[in-house]
Amino acid sequence: MGKLPLSVAIITYNEEDIIGRTLESVRDIASEIIVVDSHSTDRTREIAQSYGAKVYVEDWKGYAGQKNSALEKCTQEWILFLDADEVVSDELRNSITEELKNPKADGYLINRRTYYLGKLLRYAWQPEWRLFLVRKYVKPKWVGEPHATLTIASNNIRKLKGDLIHFPYKDFEEHMRKSLAYAYISAEEYKNKGKKFKVYNLIFNPVWAFFREYVLDMAFMDGIRGLLIGFSYLISTFVKYAYLWEMWDNEAKSKRNNTGL
Repeated sequence: MGKLPLSVAIITYNEEDIIGRTLESVRDIASEIIVVDSHSTDRTREIAQSYGAKVYVEDWKGYAGQKNSALEKCTQEWILFLDADEVVSDELRNSITEELKNPKADGYLINRRTYYLGKLLRYAWQPEWRLFLVRKYVKPKWVGEPHATLTIASNNIRKLKGDLIHFPYKDFEEHMRKSLAYAYISAEEYKNKGKKFKVYNLIFNPVWAFFREYVLDMAFMDGIRGLLIGFSYLISTFVKYAYLWEMWDNEAKSKRNNTGL
């Protein structure tokens, strides 16, 4: 399988346990691998370099900022964005290879399928189509925190066959820890945008988040794993609005202290 006019862009931080399989899945098709690392303290950079990646060490600028930094360093006609915990399946690799021989679009949506607690999910987080493969000249840009979204200056977008296999959590503890971290980042973003706290958000939004994921999105079909995922949405949504309340409350206290009230 020959190399394609393709840059693979990845951001990393302490990914030594997982980045090898990610790079292995694209090493035969990518002409260039760009890794922007935010000061890993493990062997992440050494492993990436062993796969021929160009590694840059930079301070953390947020998810969108870090991914945009990787994007700017790509030199090939096409860019495939991956996280260090994502693996290109054989079917997807073949689809990318065939499509780039005669491209019919400026961007391609790829379905990300999650491997969760020892099993590939069939319903939870499915389908999860995301724009990951784009032409460089259509001005790709990542926006939003903490779940950054890729935008391009074109509506010519198609879907590719094959899944991007996602390995986000090694266990349930890591799942909850990351969910709570994202909850804080989301609350900060709400606060920065001026979104006010409402009591009903703390009561009803978590319940709706659980119902939407577990029932409407059919996570219940994935058994106990689906139930855990449903409750993770309930908990993280509750914590997000609790953080938002705390942020506004702390600001109000600070203003009162500054005015002597």
